[in-house]
Amino acid sequence: MKALITGASSGIGLDFAKYLSTLGYDLILVARRKDRLENIKKELKTNVKIISTDLSNEKNCIELYKQLSKEKIDILVNNAGFGDFGEFRKSDLEKELNMINVNIKAVHILTKLFLSDMIKKNSGYILNVASAASFSPGPLMATYYSTKSYVLRLTQSINAELHHNKSNVKISVLCPGPVETEFNDIANVNFSIKPLKSDYVAKYAIDKMFSGKLIIVPGILMKFMRLFSKILPDKFLAKIVYNNQTRKKK
Repeated sequence: MKALITGASSGIGLDFAKYLSTLGYDLILVARRKDRLENIKKELKTNVKIISTDLSNEKNCIELYKQLSKEKIDILVNNAGFGDFGEFRKSDLEKELNMINVNIKAVHILTKLFLSDMIKKNSGYILNVASAASFSPGPLMATYYSTKSYVLRLTQSINAELHHNKSNVKISVLCPGPVETEFNDIANVNFSIKPLKSDYVAKYAIDKMFSGKLIIVPGILMKFMRLFSKILPDKFLAKIVYNNQTRKKK
């Protein structure tokens, strides 16, 4: 059994690796920071292969697949991603384009390529990491919210196709709220509500993935927020999000 995890050098990605290792999965860990991956490799009990690459470059995503095409990947976890805070008109364009490349293009490419192999063997799991941000408009984090909405809708659409074709391949999307990771440092925000523990979220997500859950939302508060997002008009949601976001800025 083998799992491929992107963004595996810290946070939820690291905890995905730890938990899957306890379940007996050999791991392929992908991230930019090779030194961190080397240290993580020493901690895990199963076989670990590390690959240092920048997934903001689509050529690297395709090369990653080619490099691993002969590996029998049972689980793909698309975890790599980051956010940024600020008004859209003032935010840094280069950082936003990199965000779109990592949060959308890398997920799209890797999902598409590895899904094809899983469909051929009629088995496998894909877990795409989105966010509770995918449920609503996201003023002051417009690009991030939009990228995560893409991941959510892409996963739902693929799931419908798999179901229609009676495939045994399973795909899920994780939509957590705040989690104790490096995300807030990179995005330059402080969480306005208490974040969940990263190891809890990782275990919860993997267990739900194995059970066939499509949309995975850890935490009671985020479950309620998802319910409200279905009831309230988008215009009203945007106002709520804007007011909440203004409390996040460092």
